[in-house]
Amino acid sequence: MTRVVDLPAVPGLGGLYARGAAGAARRAVLRRPRAAAVPDLEYRVRGVRADLAHLTAYQRLVGESASDALPAGYVHVLAFPVATALLVRDDFPLPALGMVHLANTVEQHRPVGHDEPLDVHAVARDLRAHRTGTQVDLVVSVRSAGELVWRGVSTYLAKGVDLGLPAAPDDERAPFVAPLPTGQWRLDAATGRRYAAVSGDRNPIHLSAASAKVLGFPRAIAHGMDTAARLLADVGPARGDAFTWSVEFAKPVLLPSTVATSVRRRPGGGFTLSAWDPRTARPHVQATVTPLP
Repeated sequence: MTRVVDLPAVPGLGGLYARGAAGAARRAVLRRPRAAAVPDLEYRVRGVRADLAHLTAYQRLVGESASDALPAGYVHVLAFPVATALLVRDDFPLPALGMVHLANTVEQHRPVGHDEPLDVHAVARDLRAHRTGTQVDLVVSVRSAGELVWRGVSTYLAKGVDLGLPAAPDDERAPFVAPLPTGQWRLDAATGRRYAAVSGDRNPIHLSAASAKVLGFPRAIAHGMDTAARLLADVGPARGDAFTWSVEFAKPVLLPSTVATSVRRRPGGGFTLSAWDPRTARPHVQATVTPLP
């Protein structure tokens, strides 16, 4: 049975990353082997509330319209530290620093008011092999007065980590054909630092070229949830009150960059969203927004 651990408050991401770095150093010194299973526990924080100034800063950054309802990406920002607290545990099998965000699926069941007290639940699931390392799902559920209002599954990859797990099925994607662009972003070198200031996600791969190079990237890369949230904001109110938002991250956005974007209506309802490198036509982000019944 999964053990539930109640945290007194949403932890700060800065302290969590410091803890993750310290744990990685201890493991390296002691040559402690990694387990091939995630801890069977759930972290829970009750009564989480949004701060209006913080909400406004997020809306302005990603291009969301001013509203008292929480954007789906903002709920991810509120809940992300609870899931990160699992990643930095000493018994978690993957290193927290340098992990790459592969995919995200969010179900928003109704608009969430900024003044609603929210209960956040986070678990890790489905540790599995990837062709370049090991991946894991972080599953976060958000409830208001017992009602499930938001659920997110974030898939992360630890490159180069081999735990001897069975090979995952080949999830080769269909070739990307760049559509007619409907927009363009110009993301400067400070893009990652600005999103980090709002989200609290100060993973070194996003902050500077120097810190990103230590972890294997030629330059800092944009946060996946920043680019995904900008695309969702481009859809605007047409996405409806209840929807599934599915995102796949492909080629990281190296900063600075110019990014072409497209928002297209789907024949059966909803939208297809894309962001890509206009010079090479290689995709950065592909997403869909599908109305929930």
